[in-house]
Amino acid sequence: MKIKDIVDTLHCNVIFGDELLDKEVEFAFASDLMSDVLTTDVTNLLLITGLANLQTIRTAEMADIFCVLFVRNKHITEPMLELAKKNDIVLLQHSCSLFKTCGELYKAGVSPIF
Repeated sequence: MKIKDIVDTLHCNVIFGDELLDKEVEFAFASDLMSDVLTTDVTNLLLITGLANLQTIRTAEMADIFCVLFVRNKHITEPMLELAKKNDIVLLQHSCSLFKTCGELYKAGVSPIF
């Protein structure tokens, strides 16, 4: 599924990365524990999280994750945005809970990593 399809499915906001919305997402991983995210070894991964801080973007960078979806209308700070821009990491923002967001994406065909 392309990132733009995720945006359409969830009706979420693109904070950064409009020009990268044609990238393919095959898997999704939902976590607020960045140490768990670092254990993933999957390509084409979407990170879904409610943890809105600079460490989330750094974790995405280290784990080669090119798209982060923040749930519960979490605010993306300017330092987060700048780091995402530097690393071409798409940032999405959604108003729903982590649980509902994961359910909607699973129903739409995004696979879990395990």
